[in-house]
Amino acid sequence: MELQLSMVVLEVADLEASVRFYQRLGLAIPDVVPGGRPVVGHRMGSGVTLLLTSDFASRYDPTWSRPEGRGYSQMLEFYVGEDAVVDSRWNELIAAGYVGRMPPTQTFGPYAAIVEDPDGNAILLTSDEAASPES
Repeated sequence: MELQLSMVVLEVADLEASVRFYQRLGLAIPDVVPGGRPVVGHRMGSGVTLLLTSDFASRYDPTWSRPEGRGYSQMLEFYVGEDAVVDSRWNELIAAGYVGRMPPTQTFGPYAAIVEDPDGNAILLTSDEAASPES
């Protein structure tokens, strides 16, 4: 059997703030259930689930600590379609107060932009056809 990436789990500091970010990004991620479990998930058309939690690593991994600083070692790439959609998502997120790391730019590969989610994770918005679930 071929190994498959099935889920990306983000340990977040503020679950509601993270849900609002990913909803604004364009995911149909559900709202946090008041008094419910500290987890929200959304399965994308590609089959990969994005899971946001504020109580997994801190509960089950005794060596875990929240990263500090502004660096990152991973990016989550979201295929948003055309270049104009990269521009509009960037503008909407920046206008909402999220941190921009790279404005929409024609890179050596795709047209792309980078914004931070509320926990400082690098979110790559791209019009790269290779990232499309249909590819």
